[in-house]
Amino acid sequence: VLFPHGPLPLRIFETRYVDMVKRCMREEVCFGVVLVSGGSEVGQPAGYADVGTTARIVDFNLLPDGLLGITCRGERRFRVIDRWREADGLNMGSIEWLDAASPETIRVPAEFRHLADLLRRVLPELGDVYSGLEPRYDDAEWVGARLIEILPLALEDKQSCLELTDPLERLALIAPLIKRADEPVD
Repeated sequence: VLFPHGPLPLRIFETRYVDMVKRCMREEVCFGVVLVSGGSEVGQPAGYADVGTTARIVDFNLLPDGLLGITCRGERRFRVIDRWREADGLNMGSIEWLDAASPETIRVPAEFRHLADLLRRVLPELGDVYSGLEPRYDDAEWVGARLIEILPLALEDKQSCLELTDPLERLALIAPLIKRADEPVD
């Protein structure tokens, strides 16, 4: 599950995705990322979440195993309003935006400041995948998204958080999870 501004490293090996990456790079466009919800993306049938995030390719390299590695950053959330499969098997869709192109920043309120402080301590320890992010520890949307990305939650729970439109509601859902993780085990 990809959130706006979040990192997404991918290994590309299927022809349809190699072609998609070429097109995205050539035309300087994003592609959509949605959660596969049941089945398998490679085999039929698979279900897909209706809400996803556009991803922009920001880096690529040849991996030691010969596959193409790309690093993407999430940009904007969208809702799929129509979907179809191309002849090469690539899933396509028509979308509507769920976020403004430049959403207004909602500051992290005092009651959730401990979440931003925790993220400030943890994020540098997570390695290269987060090293290119510009920290926005005062932004409730950014803090909530990064925490959901790194918390060990089921993908369906992460998807539910992606679908929330209120960043403060997302922080309110995260706070008890962090509190429980801090409690000593008897």
